[in-house]
Amino acid sequence: MSGYNALWVPGMDHAGIATQVVVEKKLMRERGLTRHDLGREQFMAEVWKWKDEYGGKILNQERRLGASLDWSRECFTMDDKRSKAVTEAFVRLYKEGLIYRDHRLVNWDCILRTAISDIEVDYIDIKGRTLLKVPGYKSTVEFGVLTSFAYPLEEDLGEIVVATTRPETMLGDTAIAVHPADQRYLHLHNKFAIHPFNRRKLPIICDAELVDPNFGTGAVKITPAHDPNDFLVGKRHNLEFINIFSDDGMINSNGGKEFQGLKRFDARATVIEALKSKGLYRGAENNEMRLGTCSRSDDIVEPMVKPQWFVNCSDMGREACEVVEDGRLEIIPKQFEADWFRWMRNIRDWCISRQLWWGHRVPAWYVTLEDDDIKAFGVYVDHWVVGRNEVEALTEAGTKFPGKKYHIEQDPDVLDTWFSSGLFPFSVMCWPEDTVDMKTFYPTSLLETGHDIIFFWVARMVMLGMKLTGEVPFKQVYLHPMVRDAHGRKMSKSLGNVIDPLEVINGITLEDLHKRLEQGNLDRNELDLAKAGQKQDFPNGIAECGTDALRFSLVAYTAQSDKINLDIQRVVGYRHWCNKLWNAIRFAMLNLGTDFLPSENLDVQSLPCGCKWILSVLNKAISKTVTAMEVYDFSSATSAVYSWWQYQLCDVFIEIIKPVMSADDNNSTSASVKRVTRDTLWICLDNGLRLLHPFMPFVTEELWQRLPQRLGDTSRKESIMISDYPTVVEEWTDDEIESQMVLIESSVRSIRSLRMAYLLLPKQRPEAFLLCKTDEVATVVENGATEICTLASLASLKVLRESDVPPVGCAVNIVNEHLSVYLLLRGIVDARLELSKLEKKKEELIRQQEAVTKKMNIPGYRDKVPANIQEDNLSKLNKLMAELSIVEEANENFEKLLADSS
Repeated sequence: MSGYNALWVPGMDHAGIATQVVVEKKLMRERGLTRHDLGREQFMAEVWKWKDEYGGKILNQERRLGASLDWSRECFTMDDKRSKAVTEAFVRLYKEGLIYRDHRLVNWDCILRTAISDIEVDYIDIKGRTLLKVPGYKSTVEFGVLTSFAYPLEEDLGEIVVATTRPETMLGDTAIAVHPADQRYLHLHNKFAIHPFNRRKLPIICDAELVDPNFGTGAVKITPAHDPNDFLVGKRHNLEFINIFSDDGMINSNGGKEFQGLKRFDARATVIEALKSKGLYRGAENNEMRLGTCSRSDDIVEPMVKPQWFVNCSDMGREACEVVEDGRLEIIPKQFEADWFRWMRNIRDWCISRQLWWGHRVPAWYVTLEDDDIKAFGVYVDHWVVGRNEVEALTEAGTKFPGKKYHIEQDPDVLDTWFSSGLFPFSVMCWPEDTVDMKTFYPTSLLETGHDIIFFWVARMVMLGMKLTGEVPFKQVYLHPMVRDAHGRKMSKSLGNVIDPLEVINGITLEDLHKRLEQGNLDRNELDLAKAGQKQDFPNGIAECGTDALRFSLVAYTAQSDKINLDIQRVVGYRHWCNKLWNAIRFAMLNLGTDFLPSENLDVQSLPCGCKWILSVLNKAISKTVTAMEVYDFSSATSAVYSWWQYQLCDVFIEIIKPVMSADDNNSTSASVKRVTRDTLWICLDNGLRLLHPFMPFVTEELWQRLPQRLGDTSRKESIMISDYPTVVEEWTDDEIESQMVLIESSVRSIRSLRMAYLLLPKQRPEAFLLCKTDEVATVVENGATEICTLASLASLKVLRESDVPPVGCAVNIVNEHLSVYLLLRGIVDARLELSKLEKKKEELIRQQEAVTKKMNIPGYRDKVPANIQEDNLSKLNKLMAELSIVEEANENFEKLLADSS
């Protein structure tokens, strides 16, 4: 609409972990099978089948939401072209030395049996002893407890006491660290402790970097294979790394026969009992801690040493900081820059391999030589080759091991989903091919996404884009707020508060909301909880709101910082507002007439004041909307366009032109005014609908198509979506007219306030008098008398000067220091009758108030009465008090009127 060659590409990633988990649960629920029962090939077929059936849901939602995407370019991270890009990126980064394989400590998920990245770990802050539900355990598991126990020392030197929040990991301890300057342990330097369960000798090492001599006993147990800090200590001191867990979180043979086969948290209790039986247990105490959980499975993350593929991010992270610092990349809102710098400046190497089946298989092959001593897969780190396909890998193997006999086998692992998603800005343009799209649209202008994946996705796109294409993949990043429920809670299937946009668009009954839950993977307890949540939030289901109302609500909500607490009732409110738009067009079509053709030119200077005013404020609405959108202040944009439509066009302009439209066409003056008013109305509706179109595309298209067209207008487009977006027309701007209209509207509000105070009915049309203290004010209200009478429902309006005296029996209201309004109520309102009615109303309200107060004052009320009933009673009391205040104020008004009339 603004004349740009715009491209918005639809795409979808394969959501490796999430999709595999869903399909595995489905297989188990429906057929009682695991993926291992099916085998890799058949399981992959099941996932593709699921993807084909359900994977298009997001794209369908985008279509229904009216997203202006180029659907001919729709792509998927695992389609052929994107898969080619993934392989190419891996090979290039490997050859540059940026991708490498190593045995490193990773975040391991024992439920999913895969490594996960640092940013897929959520943290729970625990203040002390806490029982938590852990997937795979029937009973809750204890966390937040620091357990102390003693290690016996060799040579009868006594014991050394250590403490841990994870007692089971002591089965993998390979050292005890002390501070080199700690006087208590100087005599133990270079000595050994003896492991009580396997007799392994644990060296007493000195490490000033890890150990705080003032914390606890000043001695720290070291488990290099299962703790990030201990891993670094193990590297510094060349310690043994002993992995005591199997991939599914069971104690393996390294943990000892006494504990082998136990689940890790069951082993915790068993180890403590074993320590007690040997007299080595020294007690437990509450301990604050941060507990890492997998954002996908909710499992407690287990640090484990595993051979994985990593991307060296040091230089790429530094460059990603520089492009923000020098302005090549702008992050909006700016508040997220601090998060960007903090994460990028402390970035660690990215673990990109996952022990899954669904995803892009790592394009690396392990070479097993005929003369290798150990033939097990993956034993030798230097036996890996990388290629775009198996033929290329064989060539690489031949070059690496000339004259050797060997066979190769591809790594069964897949790549992190975010690796392929990180290539999206250019893989969607068919990189690595040098396509027309790459030349035309890359680098792109804008990335719009949620702030929750600024590191998952945005950072990876910037790093990979700069490394592989030499360009920052986009100039700006707009991070939108996250949609929560009306209570501010994160949407969760287990809470039952997930809102599908299609259910808001189409509407849905509570029964059908429940059915959707039943088709998911929730267990019985979660299902019952979710249904209860739905019943509380949507007792009558969700009303049909339509796309336009939902879009407008979401955009208007963006003022709410980094979260949108979505209240469906607000969406319903905008649905009703859409009806107001229809009514405005219906009024126009009735009053423009079937033979109306918009004029080619409009002489603005000769227009009536009301027409000049509406065009001037339309100019301001256009300016505010465009300016707000240019700086991504979408809430202000919706506010500007809504305010013009609602409060200026519908509430004022359409009302003040109704008498003009109903005037006699036989009068030449009336006919002339009517003609230019019709032209002005058409201009307002044409511009107003185009101004609103980006927010409400469907209703504006429908209504715009109904507007009459200029005769022979070849510039008019076939659709509003490709019509020109409104721009400011300088000759429409009239600040003086706007200033005058402010005074007129203020007068109308003062009169309406008096009408409400004296309970006038809409059909009652009193006379009004406006007392003006300056000539300027008198001129304005005289010129605007017709508008004031129309908007305030008056029978007549007379302008008074300071020397004039208003008639007896008037109610008065002050507009400003130069203007007061008088509303003649004598003969319209029977003050005595109204006072009698109000007295009876007051007595009834006082009686109800006393009854509620009596209930709330009974003994034991706060302790015995349910909280929801207490809330209802308090709400009733507040409502009664508010009504009583209104009645008392009306009573005073009528008593004053009675006194003034006597």
